[in-house]
Amino acid sequence: MQAPLSDAATPQDTPQPRSPRDLFVSFTWLALQGFGGVLAIVQREMVEKKKWLTPEQFLEDWAVAQVMPGPNVINLALMIGDRYFGLRGAVAAVAGMLTIPLVVILALAVLYAHYAGNPQVAAALRGMGAVSGGLIAATGIKLIPQLRKHPLGFPVCLAFMALVFAAIAVFKVPLGWVLLVLGGVACVWTWKRIAP
Repeated sequence: MQAPLSDAATPQDTPQPRSPRDLFVSFTWLALQGFGGVLAIVQREMVEKKKWLTPEQFLEDWAVAQVMPGPNVINLALMIGDRYFGLRGAVAAVAGMLTIPLVVILALAVLYAHYAGNPQVAAALRGMGAVSGGLIAATGIKLIPQLRKHPLGFPVCLAFMALVFAAIAVFKVPLGWVLLVLGGVACVWTWKRIAP
């Protein structure tokens, strides 16, 4: 479950959560901000504000979280909680991601069921989709400089990004196949580069 830490920083070098309760509160706050997608908020909170992860660690952990089954941000919460407090930390982080947001979602579902036929509500939801796309794109752009340190080199990383975009957006290849094929090639190639 625990993802390896980058050589650049160890837990002793960076700020850490003070307790499982701190994890619970932090992930609850993070989840409550994450309407329409939480990637941008996770990166800002964990890397820029709290500094619990370096940009390199975030990139590594997010990559692992994406290939594991289940929601990416829940996988990331599990890894961060486990890293600092073992099973107690993992449970606290996931509980923070789910408890209060679940209550909010249930309340919103009741409201949506009541107002779903309203054209203004439908238009507002479509507008929020555009904002979510912008948040995800902005976070992706923020992470590009970290690719300069990747063992495959920056041009190869950009080529993989272009291939993934083309496969999903242009050719409509299912995400699972893209992860399996392109992700597999990238992982094996990187492993061969860093293997002693």
